[in-house]
Amino acid sequence: MSGEIDLLGRDSDWSGVRVVVAGFGVSGYAAADNLTFLGAQVTALDDSEAGDRVERADLLRSLGATITLGSGATATLPDDVDLVVTSPGWSPSAPLLAQAAERGVPIWGEVELAWRLRDPARPAPWLAVTGTNGKTTTVQMLEAMLRADGLRTVACGNVGLPIVEAVMDPEPYDVLAVELSSFQLHWTSSMRAESAAVLNVAEDHLDWYPGGMDAYAADKGRIYEGVERACVYNVADPVTEQLVMDAEVQEGARAIGFTLGTPTVGMVGLVDDVLADRAFIEDRQNSAAELCTLGDLATSAPHYVMNALAAAALARSHGVPAAAVRQGLREFTPDGHRIAEVAVVDGVTWIDDSKATNPHAALASLQAYDPVVWVAGGLAKGASFDDLVTRVRDRLRGVVLLGRDAGVIRDALSRHAPDVPVIEVASGETDGEGPMDRVVEGAATLAHPGDTVLLAPGCASMDMFANYGARGDAFAAAVHRRGRAGS
Repeated sequence: MSGEIDLLGRDSDWSGVRVVVAGFGVSGYAAADNLTFLGAQVTALDDSEAGDRVERADLLRSLGATITLGSGATATLPDDVDLVVTSPGWSPSAPLLAQAAERGVPIWGEVELAWRLRDPARPAPWLAVTGTNGKTTTVQMLEAMLRADGLRTVACGNVGLPIVEAVMDPEPYDVLAVELSSFQLHWTSSMRAESAAVLNVAEDHLDWYPGGMDAYAADKGRIYEGVERACVYNVADPVTEQLVMDAEVQEGARAIGFTLGTPTVGMVGLVDDVLADRAFIEDRQNSAAELCTLGDLATSAPHYVMNALAAAALARSHGVPAAAVRQGLREFTPDGHRIAEVAVVDGVTWIDDSKATNPHAALASLQAYDPVVWVAGGLAKGASFDDLVTRVRDRLRGVVLLGRDAGVIRDALSRHAPDVPVIEVASGETDGEGPMDRVVEGAATLAHPGDTVLLAPGCASMDMFANYGARGDAFAAAVHRRGRAGS
C-alpha cells in the first residue's frame, strides 16, 4: 500500500488507512486529531502522560482513535500499519521509527503531513525559516510584516500554531510564516516553500546527529528544495550559501543574501543606520530602498538586526511593500527571555537571554555587550565552547557557571581565557531558586558599574529547570530579590 500512501492528500479517502502517530504532545495531538477527522484509523503512542495528554487522549478516544500513554507505550510498532507520522525531535534510532524503517513503513513528519493536507483550492504559500538560532524571532517578525500588509497569516510550525492546524483551518490563510527545526526538516520530502531562509548553521543537537555537522547542515538545507522565489542566506555564514548552491530550486528562484555590511546587488543589508534593500527593487544596480532604521527596532543588537533583515527579505520576496516592513518591525516586541532587560541595580544592567541555548546563540548575545559578566551552563548537548571563548575573552569581566556541564565551559575558559575570573555554583538536580540566587550574588561581586550581567547559558536548561523560560524567570526573580535587599 506504500504507493497509495504517497498519493494521499486533503481530498483523499483516508478510511481504512492505519496511521500510528509517534508522540502525543502539541504537534502529535494536532496530527492525530486531524487524521481522525479525515477518517483514518489512528493509533497515537507516547511514553509520557504529562501536561494535558490524558484529557486529550480521552477526547480522541471518544472520536474513535486509539491512544496509549505511559512508560513503554512506544517500544513496539503495532503489526498492521500503513503510515507513521512522527512528532519533531524523534530520532530515527527511536525503536518505533527504527522498526517502521525496517518494515518499509513510510514515515512522515508532522510538517510533511501538513504539506500534503493543504487545501488544493487555496494552498497558502509558505515562507519558511530555519537556522541554529534566531528562527522564532525571525518568523514572528515576518508574521508582523505580513499582517501590516493586510494579509491573513500566522506564525506556525516550530512556534505558535501547529502547522497541521494552520493548513486545516476552515478559513484559509493568505500566506504562512513557518518556523522549521532540523528535526522537522529531517522528515520532509515533498514540501516546497515559496521562499526560505537558513539564518545560520552552528553546533547544536549533535547528540541527535551521529553523522555530525554535515548531517545536521544537510537537514537544514532541505528547506531550500523546490523553492519558487527566493533562497535567503547569511552572507557571514558560508555554509548557508553553499546550501543554496546545492539545492534543486524552481526556475527563476533567486539567491538573496542578508548582511550587516553594505549590501551589494541582490542583497539586503545596512547602510549607516538604515536597513536597505538592493534585491527587490527595479533599479537595484544603482540604488537601494529604505526598509527601516535601527531606531525602529526593539534593539540594535547585531543578531537581532540580522533576524530583521532575513525576515524583511522573505516578506519582500512575497511582495510586501517597504512601508509594511517598517510598520511590522516597529510594532514587534521579542518574546520573553530573549535579550530582555531585567533591571539596572547599582549601575549594573542585568539581561536575560535564557533562550541562548547553544554556543552560537550565546556568542551572538555576548557580542552585543562589553564589558560583560557572563552567566552560563546547563546541558551542553555535545557542543564545544573553545571558539566562543576565544572570540569573546577580551570583553569578559568574569564568568559565573552552573549546571551539569559547567565543566565543559570551565575547561574552555582555562585553555583560552585563563585570566578571566570564574565562579562555579554547585547546583542540585531540582533546586532552581537557591543556585540562581548564588549565581546572581556571584555575578554582582564580579560586575562593576556600567557593566552588563548577561544570562546567555549556551546550554539547554533541563538539568535544573523545566525549560529555558523557567530558567530565565528564576534569574529575573533572583535579580529582583537582590535589588530589593539592597534598596
